[in-house]
Amino acid sequence: MDNLDFTFSAPGKAILHGEHAVVHGKVALAVSLNLRTYLRLQSSSTGKVSLCLPNIHTFMSWDVSSLLPLRTNTAADPKDMCELDAVLVQRLHHFTGFPSETPDTSAMAIMAFLYIYLSVFAESRLLPSFSISVWSELPPGAGLGSSAAYSVCLSAAMLSLRGSVSSTLVGTELTTGWSKEELELINSWAFQGERVIHGTPSGVDNAVGTWGGILRYHAGTITPLSRVPVLRILLTNTKVPRSTKSLVAGVRDKIKKFPSVMHPVLESIDAVSATCERTLEEMASDPMPEHYAVLEELIDINQHHLAVLGVGHASLDTLCRITLAHGLHSKLTGAGGGGCGITLLRPDADWSVVQNVIQELKDCGYDCWETSIGVPGVCLHSASSLTEEVAQALNSN
Repeated sequence: MDNLDFTFSAPGKAILHGEHAVVHGKVALAVSLNLRTYLRLQSSSTGKVSLCLPNIHTFMSWDVSSLLPLRTNTAADPKDMCELDAVLVQRLHHFTGFPSETPDTSAMAIMAFLYIYLSVFAESRLLPSFSISVWSELPPGAGLGSSAAYSVCLSAAMLSLRGSVSSTLVGTELTTGWSKEELELINSWAFQGERVIHGTPSGVDNAVGTWGGILRYHAGTITPLSRVPVLRILLTNTKVPRSTKSLVAGVRDKIKKFPSVMHPVLESIDAVSATCERTLEEMASDPMPEHYAVLEELIDINQHHLAVLGVGHASLDTLCRITLAHGLHSKLTGAGGGGCGITLLRPDADWSVVQNVIQELKDCGYDCWETSIGVPGVCLHSASSLTEEVAQALNSN
């Protein structure tokens, strides 16, 4: 167990099309976002496990001997688990002192780590000791899948340590070379982590973090699209807080009040998702300028539909206005009512135009990143494949 040193990463998530409509049985397209969460695991012989999460100012360490009695010794296959191990959850709440209702981000991150660690090693005679450092490019609580990316990294790390998935690097580059069965196992344990954090998640966020690319979500079924292009985008966080619950309720009320008006809007959003899916599959083999023109029009159409559903916001209108003045097309992503928006960038987008847009959006008080969507899912990295910034963040803990 000595001298193991692994670094994993998983992408964030955005909704390209179908937000809100998905609640009413329509298709949503979820995409991986190349703002990633990184996790470094270093084995040790200290008899301790430590967890460093500098993004949320959380630094914890436990003696392995104090964690052993918490195990329930029921190492069920996570794919067969319809719900969490209630006994283990109860023991963790008692052990950590965290309340079972609405604990904070730090408490949830600790609970998810302890749950996955003690579950994956439920049948091992001894618990391994190690240190974990996590650093994320994703803003927490922005609806961009930050907790799922964390859960996916934790799952991959614990399963690699146990030897349940391979941990062999090919050369010096990152690898996504896990088998379908290994990825399904990583995804299953990540979903358990998401259950600890969110209660009843859809499973979309952890699936995007595991598989990457673009996923089609419809009536509870998640299907990865087989061939998709990587697209450049701007991601903007308006930093306007919103309640997903109340926005979803507002849409439901509007549909109830005006069924004959709103059902066609949902049908049209569904058609936008279907048209986008076909276009992306065509682009995977031979991307043409006219494909980008279609994607831009679909973005504009869907943004108007989402405003009709009542989930627009003045901050998102500002985003659309600023980007359109430079010939770029934007829409909200996720719950709306503020939150985040995405702007499509063509491959030949003028660098100075993009920089000017970013500056104008920052002048509005927004956060803005140039990134990409449709990128690889969970990855195992060699030290040399990490950027200096990431390596420094993981090594400084």
